[in-house]
Amino acid sequence: MRGREPDEAGTGELAELAALADGSLAPDRRAALEARVAAEPALAALLAEQERAVSLARGAADEVAAPSALRARVEAQRPSPRPHRARRGLLVIAVAVPVILAIALGLQLTRSDTSGETLHAALAPTALDPGVTGDATLTKTVSGWRIELHAAGLPRREGTLFYQAWLRNGAGVLVPIGTFNEGTNVTLWAGVSPKDYPVLTVTREQADGNQASSGQKVLVGTAG
Repeated sequence: MRGREPDEAGTGELAELAALADGSLAPDRRAALEARVAAEPALAALLAEQERAVSLARGAADEVAAPSALRARVEAQRPSPRPHRARRGLLVIAVAVPVILAIALGLQLTRSDTSGETLHAALAPTALDPGVTGDATLTKTVSGWRIELHAAGLPRREGTLFYQAWLRNGAGVLVPIGTFNEGTNVTLWAGVSPKDYPVLTVTREQADGNQASSGQKVLVGTAG
């Protein structure tokens, strides 16, 4: 006799497998069903699918800081032991988990972007590149200060040549915040507050093993 394919299982079996996977199967049915699963590879494959779906749903609910309403939806959409909903519950979970993850991530990013302060800096050119103009927007996030810099007129630097951005405090201490090749839509990050290190400068640099500033400033501005 040939073994049954996974899609030949009846809805009653699917319901019991779903209940076995999520721990809700009655004790008097558990031993008998586990014995059948051990003897029938097709049932074992179906149980593995159910267990993966349950694990994925529970992991999403536990590990992602989603609102309580979304977490309640995950639990509500777990496979039901009722026959006519067993297969449908598995499909709903497979679809719901990535959607919930995306929503939760979006909410977390939104909180990060909108809950912090925002500062601005107008960047003035120096004698090295007098035709350059620029500005920067500095936004506080949970990861640090994200700095969006735009500079027009900076010649592109390539190979071992690049630009380096810095934040400087009143004592002249410099903190590097990133390197780039040209000034179009540059994103930099700072682990120090621009309220404590308010002066933003951009210098010409080259990969020569010296991590100190070259002092060749092309843009200077103060965040506020």
